[in-house]
Amino acid sequence: MTRTDIAQRVYNHTWKLDPIVRSLLDTDFYKLLMLQMIWGMYPKVEATFSLINRTTSVRLADEIDEQELREQLDHARTLRFTKKEMIWLGGNTFYGRKQIFEPEFLAWLENFRLPEYELSKRDGQYELTFPGPWMYTTLWEIPALAIINELRSRSAMKSFGPFGLDVLYARAKAKMWAKTERLRALPGIRISDFGTRRRHSFLWQRWCVEALKEGIGEAFTGTSNVLLAMDTDLEALGTNAHELPMVLAALAKTEAELKAAPYRVLQDWQRYYGGNLLIVLPDSFGTAAFLRDAPDWVAGWTGFRPDSAPPIEGGEKILAWWREKGVDPKKKLLIFSDGLEVDTIVETYNHFKGKVRMSFGWGTNLTNDFEDCAPEETTGLNAISLVCKVTEANGRPAVKLSDNPAKATGDRREIARYLRVFGEVDRVEQLVKV
Repeated sequence: MTRTDIAQRVYNHTWKLDPIVRSLLDTDFYKLLMLQMIWGMYPKVEATFSLINRTTSVRLADEIDEQELREQLDHARTLRFTKKEMIWLGGNTFYGRKQIFEPEFLAWLENFRLPEYELSKRDGQYELTFPGPWMYTTLWEIPALAIINELRSRSAMKSFGPFGLDVLYARAKAKMWAKTERLRALPGIRISDFGTRRRHSFLWQRWCVEALKEGIGEAFTGTSNVLLAMDTDLEALGTNAHELPMVLAALAKTEAELKAAPYRVLQDWQRYYGGNLLIVLPDSFGTAAFLRDAPDWVAGWTGFRPDSAPPIEGGEKILAWWREKGVDPKKKLLIFSDGLEVDTIVETYNHFKGKVRMSFGWGTNLTNDFEDCAPEETTGLNAISLVCKVTEANGRPAVKLSDNPAKATGDRREIARYLRVFGEVDRVEQLVKV
């Protein structure tokens, strides 16, 4: 396989050669899985997604040129799924299942285009929103984040000459390969790439994926990036995300419906998917509240993805819950995915080895770790905590509580109402880096 000289390519960036988003498949796999369910069950729901910069010290509107941002967003709106991509989606096997996507859904998807956006500036930040039907706006989340993050990286590197770029990428490659060597030493480890949304760039994510594929072999189970999965013959991985319970909770008309929303999502999900796709994401409104009220049938699902609690602490609570339900945790799966670094992966692997099946979705610290790699001083290459969350559904505010209050999103009064309904047990504030 011919390797791209990333430094030279960055130095000679052109629109034709390197638009930031070059395919509608350049997204996370769970967006397509969720989209099929949204298309099938909630086609009339309106949902607005909004950019949220949790690293408020970084003034994105000062670092990223507005015209360049509009050009990249507008380019993404010109994209359509290609014939090759549609054939691959319809004929490939995902999670051991053929034709996971219904023919009627694929026929609709063939003509999909990203809807319009709204962009303005306020207090050094971009206010970027995507209002419209949920089954259209949901696919803006990943490309919007990828565009903002890569434009920020490009801005930080504008002053670098060709040798400076060579040094930058040589150091970043050595740093990433050292991590790979540590992971290779862990027998039975399972690692996947979850780094699309906050990547340094598309080219860098592709390099990291190819490096992991060679560096840890079968321990590298695949990538959440659908385009890279198709191009590199890897498994496309991903299940579901917080937006599903957030939207259904926003639509709830009573307190009882609000408390039931996380479990209604799982019932909806099971109507479409089964087996290894039956992964519970419990922390939208707090893991403790979810486990407290969860019906017994949830224990029969394949596993959990603890996302915002510390991995060992969060994982142990889920293991204890399984045992209370008479379920052997050794037969279950935990997928860890929140801000993972190699030290965290190693510590978590050693703690749970032999107790439960494990997998690690490695994100920002895989595809955007350039700290101390630049040949000249800059903070523009340091990853930030940038998200694009659903903020409104059918005109009603959407909320995420999280196990970490620093990750909560939504109107303050609504957050207070949700806390009265779900409680605050085990919610502990922690520093959010990515």
